Amino acid sequence: MALSKPKISMNVTTTFHGNVVTDIQHARAAGFGAVELQSPKLYRYLDAGYDMQTLPGLLDGLEVSGLGAVLDIERQDAGRSVFLAEVRRMCEIAVVVGAPVVQLCTGPLDREVVVDFRAGRLTDDDGRYRATLGLDERAAVRVAGANVRDAADIASGYGLDIYLEPLAWAHLNRCRHALQLIEEAGRDNVGIALDTWHFWTTGDTLDEVRALPAELIKAVHLSDGLDLDRQNDVPDQTRHRDVVIGGGAIPLQQWVDAIKTTGYDGWWVSEMFSTRANEQDPLAMATAMHTLLATLVG
Repeated sequence: MALSKPKISMNVTTTFHGNVVTDIQHARAAGFGAVELQSPKLYRYLDAGYDMQTLPGLLDGLEVSGLGAVLDIERQDAGRSVFLAEVRRMCEIAVVVGAPVVQLCTGPLDREVVVDFRAGRLTDDDGRYRATLGLDERAAVRVAGANVRDAADIASGYGLDIYLEPLAWAHLNRCRHALQLIEEAGRDNVGIALDTWHFWTTGDTLDEVRALPAELIKAVHLSDGLDLDRQNDVPDQTRHRDVVIGGGAIPLQQWVDAIKTTGYDGWWVSEMFSTRANEQDPLAMATAMHTLLATLVG
């Protein structure tokens, strides 16, 4: 019996400076089975006046493994309505492009807010979004979980799932926090985007990965990173993630093998934030990343 090919998708960070049109072209030419589209480029395309109904023609049969990301999911008061409107917009696009799942990320997205909070410089009159900084873990999960619940209900109305990505510098940043949010939300269409950089950077372990129910893992982002002082550094994506996948400190094969023990059989997605790679031929980089992922997960 022939072995099935691994399901390999390209997050559009892999071809960082591209646009919706060129990202899709490069993903197809590099041999990816799918593309994971992201909101900055998607919204740039749509805000330029292109109708979302033009997207399926661009894809021309290329699958969309997921759609991201709605950020700062803990928003309250007027911000909460804006958050839910963003969820609805992303769900509408997901239906058009055939994506089964949309992504939510914990906050604050702005790392400098976390730096200032830890240093005691974040004053009460500072208007920057601070997510759940200052709340204990249980209260933070309760606040964010309520928003995840409503987002999941919106997604369910479109026949979609949600995947949570706890950002490494955020207040809710660990694997356990994602599991707590899923429990708090109480909806069966909520799972995890298992990102190797975020998990490894915060100190989540391979044992924690092996213990995850496969059905909760909605996508795996294979991303590399650089060493850091976990006790004192606030993870900085511009420094600690600035490396070509496979050239950093994360033992990616160990992570892939641990994820496989769960029985996961979904999409493996390349995600990269390398300034050097971004200045190379994007098709060459996409092809190299496809080859690497195929080797890791094949």
